[in-house]
Amino acid sequence: MSPSVRLQEMIRVIRGARTQGEERGVIQRECAAIRAQFRQADNGTRSHNLAKLLYVHMLGYPAHFGQMECVRLIASPRYNEKRVGYLGAMMLLDEKQDASLLITNSIKNDLSHSSQYVQSLALCTLACMGSAEMCRDLAPEIDRLLRASNSYIKKKVSTVCSHTHTPPLLPSWLRVLHGAVVLITELCERNPDTLEQFRKVVPELVLMMKGLVMSGYSPEHNVAGISDPFLQVRILRLLRILGRNNDTASDAMNDLLAQVATNTDSSKTAGSAVLYETVLTVMDIKSESGLRVSVTCDSVIKRFLVCIYLYLLEVLQKIVQTDHNAVQRHRGTIVDCLKDQDASVKRRALELSLALVSAVNIRSLMKELLLFLSSCPPELRAHTTSGIFNAAERYAPSQRWHIDTILHVLTTAGGDVRDETVPNLIQLITTATELHCYTVHKLYRALITDISVQSLVQVACWCIGEYGDLLLRGECEETEPVQVTEDDVLDALETVLQSHMSSPATRGFALTATMKLSTRITHNVDRIRSIVSIYGSCIDVELQQRAVEYNFYTKYTVHLHNVFNNHLFLILNSMISSDRFFFFVSIAPPSVTVYEKNGVTLKLQTDTQTDTGMTVTLTATNSTDGDITGLTLQAAVPKSVQLQMKAPSGDVIPAHGLGQVGLHSDTVQIDSFPSTAW
Repeated sequence: MSPSVRLQEMIRVIRGARTQGEERGVIQRECAAIRAQFRQADNGTRSHNLAKLLYVHMLGYPAHFGQMECVRLIASPRYNEKRVGYLGAMMLLDEKQDASLLITNSIKNDLSHSSQYVQSLALCTLACMGSAEMCRDLAPEIDRLLRASNSYIKKKVSTVCSHTHTPPLLPSWLRVLHGAVVLITELCERNPDTLEQFRKVVPELVLMMKGLVMSGYSPEHNVAGISDPFLQVRILRLLRILGRNNDTASDAMNDLLAQVATNTDSSKTAGSAVLYETVLTVMDIKSESGLRVSVTCDSVIKRFLVCIYLYLLEVLQKIVQTDHNAVQRHRGTIVDCLKDQDASVKRRALELSLALVSAVNIRSLMKELLLFLSSCPPELRAHTTSGIFNAAERYAPSQRWHIDTILHVLTTAGGDVRDETVPNLIQLITTATELHCYTVHKLYRALITDISVQSLVQVACWCIGEYGDLLLRGECEETEPVQVTEDDVLDALETVLQSHMSSPATRGFALTATMKLSTRITHNVDRIRSIVSIYGSCIDVELQQRAVEYNFYTKYTVHLHNVFNNHLFLILNSMISSDRFFFFVSIAPPSVTVYEKNGVTLKLQTDTQTDTGMTVTLTATNSTDGDITGLTLQAAVPKSVQLQMKAPSGDVIPAHGLGQVGLHSDTVQIDSFPSTAW
């Protein structure tokens, strides 16, 4: 590709590259040709080559070797070359590079040029990459242009001042109203130390604003009957900054703000923008209480609603933080905004609706929020569910209402709820003892209807595992009971286990619930053992571990069903000289050896027994050559058994069987062995 091709041709070739390597090769060849052209004498192609180099720079490739060409082109007397040179300076130079200092003299000369377009190029470049030192050196030229009558140039000068924050004298600023207001606003926001100085111009700003509102400014700046709304908005914004936390400045603008709020026609968007800034200013400064009431009265609010809901909701969002009751009057209007087609309006209305929820209106407002949840955009669903959960937790009138609300949200938008929703709901259900039957029936209905909502399925599985006996009983006063059999419940859980929609965590809930049901049903224990054993070889390690452990426990559960009052089921955890022994024991009179290994023997003996209890003794002997020290023993029993233990006779087991250590129980009271024991 020849370096003399046009810029458009180079762009076409680069875009036609099929790979990144091919594109890189094209650019490297072209850059090499451009360097060779730069080293030659001026042949009229410098601006042409620099334009191509700027495109290369925009693609992210190195173009720093074109900096000096920018300096040369800026000094050119031809406008076309000067324009490309200034463009290159704005893209390739900044205030930290030495080359930027070389163009200061050229900019100074161009600021005195007879053409306003050349002056404009110099001012735009100075605003883009000019340093504070450059602006101080060029301050006389900038001030001279700011005092000129050319409004086009004065706008460019104001841009320089606002970007570099090195403005000339204060009286000159106010000759360019819009640019000066923007400049002062920037300075006040970035440097609070200047606030006291600029509060001196508040009376002048008030007079300018009154002139705009009452008599107009100029016909060419009129927008839909509003005199220069852009300038009005800028002045109001600056007044808000200057009047914040200052009584004197606030008093000076109170009357003006009242006039603007009264005389501004908000039937058009331009007027609404001015009215919006007026309300923000009134609420932010130390304004009179009567003025605050007037800008939040029904007539003003209705004018906002007619024109633009978005501004209204933002204003009310600010007001609700200081005057909650004033915004409550517009609750109906705010709820209507939830049905607006604009997503931004919906978001603002949602935030405001959530802020208005209280113990008084929780039932009525929550109905509207749940209705909105069923049709809200996907990007708002997570925020909506989070807000509903927080409001329900704070203001729920009853536990049943609270549970019903959360279940409704899970059914509607279960995939968008927070991760902590499941444990929080489980905790709520656990504390609501009188609602266990109602909840398990309701969740069972939800489970057999739809298993795609993972959070809802997890809570349903947990609840069925905990309160499955209430479900099987088929009696519930709070709701119409569901007549289900043991097979129906197991079918539902097995469906969850086998569904491709179930996550590993959901399968874990279902497997645990199935295991829990082994103590709550009487005719399907073998089926439960079969379901659990299948997942002992599951590819998911967590699920596999649970299944193996549960399968181990079910063996003892089955044995326990066959044990009557003259049997005792213990879990013994014995620590002897840093060796730990953990074992299950099923005791049948009169005695049983529970451990015999490495010279240590542990025996349990039944001393006395009745229909409801027995007394047992654990005896430990040692046949090794050394004493065993540090004997401790712990025992656990099912919930249906009460165990009272005495202290052991010692913690040392003598060697060679010369002695023994005994531990006696006062009584082991066996209430019963129902299926709920394990």
